[in-house]
Amino acid sequence: MPAIPELHKKFLEASVKSLQQDQRILGVAAGGSYLLNEMDEFSDLDLVIYINPDHYPAVLNDRQNIAKKMGSLLESFTGEHVGEPRLLICLYGPPLLHIDLKFVSMNDIKEKVENPIVLWERDKQISSVISTTPAEFPQPDPEWIEARFWTWVHYTATKIGRGELFEAVESIGFIKARVLGPMLLVKNNARPQGLRKIERYVSDDDLVKLKATIPTYDAQDCLRALLKSVELYESLRQKPGNAEAKTHVMKYLDHMQTRID
Repeated sequence: MPAIPELHKKFLEASVKSLQQDQRILGVAAGGSYLLNEMDEFSDLDLVIYINPDHYPAVLNDRQNIAKKMGSLLESFTGEHVGEPRLLICLYGPPLLHIDLKFVSMNDIKEKVENPIVLWERDKQISSVISTTPAEFPQPDPEWIEARFWTWVHYTATKIGRGELFEAVESIGFIKARVLGPMLLVKNNARPQGLRKIERYVSDDDLVKLKATIPTYDAQDCLRALLKSVELYESLRQKPGNAEAKTHVMKYLDHMQTRID
């Protein structure tokens, strides 16, 4: 078992005992930082709860009650905003602990981005499947990114030009999280999960370049950060891009520079 903080360990012990009492539940596994053996006091827990397909709709409707039985639940909500409606995002405490509970039907057990560590199961039903099916964390798609990147850059520049600087700062951050962060993590042989733990995995030189894309609340500095974002993207892209789109967008950025000087 990976080394985990005492708070997390106690929660796992209590929650697994609780889940064992529900006959609709066939097992529970842990992924994320637990799987990567990277847990610390600030980590959350990513738990996958496997359900008998015959009872899956009923369990989804009962998720809140199941979560309450696992510990001192303060609040919870489902994960549609991150594209995962099976997810129940929970805050327990005190002491405060963030727990993600993903409820998965056994019919869907082979659809996964990682092979979590099984904490408990009935009759080896989970490990017998997980150990024999591959999992691959989604990688950035260069063509998907290129088809959107220059439009995103132009959109951000229009916000700078209009003086919507909060929107511009947010848009530059979006480009970091969706494009630059994943590409830098791939370059450094790390899991491309947005900007997660990027300080730990990327080189000092890459961090300097990424920091240069952080703007202040100032039109001139937002444009500077946007240009640095373009510069970093160009250095990371390995295949030829849309030269025509780039040319016109860069001309627009030059025009915007004269507007706000």
